[in-house]
Amino acid sequence: MSNTILVIDDEKAIRWSLGEALRESSYDVFDADSGEKGLKIFHEKTVDLVLIDLKLPDENGIDILTKIKEHDPTVPAIMMTAYGEVETAVEAMKKGAYDFVLKPFSLEKLKIAIANALEARNLKDEIAYLKKSSTRGDFKDFIGQSKVMTEVFEKLKKIGRSKANTILITGESGVGKELVARTIHNCSYTESRPFMEINCASVPETLLESELFGYEKGAFTDAKTRKKGLVELAEGGTLFLDEIGEMGITLQSRLLRVIENKTFRRVGGLQDLRVNTRIVAATNRDLEYEIKQKTFRNDLYFRLKVIPIQVPALRERREDIPLLVGFFVDRFNRELGKHVRPVSREVMEVMIRYDWPGNVRELKNVIERAMLLDAEEDIFLEHLPPEIHEAKSSAAPPDKTAHVLTSFFPMTLREVERIQIEKTLEQTNGNKSKAAGILGISRQTLREKLKAFDSARAAQAEKA
Repeated sequence: MSNTILVIDDEKAIRWSLGEALRESSYDVFDADSGEKGLKIFHEKTVDLVLIDLKLPDENGIDILTKIKEHDPTVPAIMMTAYGEVETAVEAMKKGAYDFVLKPFSLEKLKIAIANALEARNLKDEIAYLKKSSTRGDFKDFIGQSKVMTEVFEKLKKIGRSKANTILITGESGVGKELVARTIHNCSYTESRPFMEINCASVPETLLESELFGYEKGAFTDAKTRKKGLVELAEGGTLFLDEIGEMGITLQSRLLRVIENKTFRRVGGLQDLRVNTRIVAATNRDLEYEIKQKTFRNDLYFRLKVIPIQVPALRERREDIPLLVGFFVDRFNRELGKHVRPVSREVMEVMIRYDWPGNVRELKNVIERAMLLDAEEDIFLEHLPPEIHEAKSSAAPPDKTAHVLTSFFPMTLREVERIQIEKTLEQTNGNKSKAAGILGISRQTLREKLKAFDSARAAQAEKA
């Protein structure tokens, strides 16, 4: 996607010549002949760099610079000044301008200054991202050490570092598709930009169109003012379309245009608007079947499926159930002010055998309901819904259940954490950097945890 430059100068010839030259260099260009108009464009559009004349008819260029920096301090600004205004230009540098150029200026030198400013900003963004990701667990809300979940973690890390603009997440209801979408956004260089979401199944199609694309004043009876849609509000960030399979064919065509041309129109609008928004879609439907039924567009499906992610059902990763149960018990102990102990082997065996058609969401709700209404110190079988402890699952044979239970019982949440870390290290052949990435922690944090585990073992050995 091209970088966008805003030129604020009251001289029409300069605006025209700059616009022509910068567009030839593949930049998108907006221009304004006053500070007020320039600020209006800056607030309405996504602007990557601003060229500001020091002398404007309504405001001083430095004042415009100050207002821009107050709104977004990361946007680089280059001041344009006449020879006798160099001291003022130096003052602008102190106020946050990246550089200044003297009129009449060389277009080639100006292009170099622009390229350097944009590169400097991208470098700062990347450094900030790396600093934050080294101490932040982007996968802290994902619980799992199974092979299928490890593969999902690895894929999410690669996607986060990529510039992929369309991603399709598939999986049954309750597996955590929204969590996957948020993780992709949080792992990307655009994490500081908006994350907008909508469930296509919960909004009527006529309303969904205006929610996505916005509308102009007077577009319909109740359109009293102009409204921006989610596609526009998510500019530079991520738009998450949950249950994309529920979207009507007509609206699918409009979404396809956004993906292919990066343009859209508000409802009732006559002007094409450019947008740079990552589209992440999710569905629990079989879209290939929907294509055969002519309820989903074939071309949209393949545009969305540039990077597909299949989130496994909980019954496909039963070895993660003890981890998830321990996580939710610990979480609701904190939220509800309770002290419920880790579940018994008998209860865990029933949970591992159950197929969990509602997946992780169902498991979470079961634990929360049991701790909220029944459990004081322990979760017993009678605290579980009848369909769970009465179910006979054919997918989890006794030897498989016994293997999972042997790996996790009896133990505290801290011991479960140790098991997950050790198994992840085993899967990565002892590569601590890779293991830390999968676990969603920094390498330093991993070292500290391993050191703590060794100290605990030593203390236990001394007692023995």
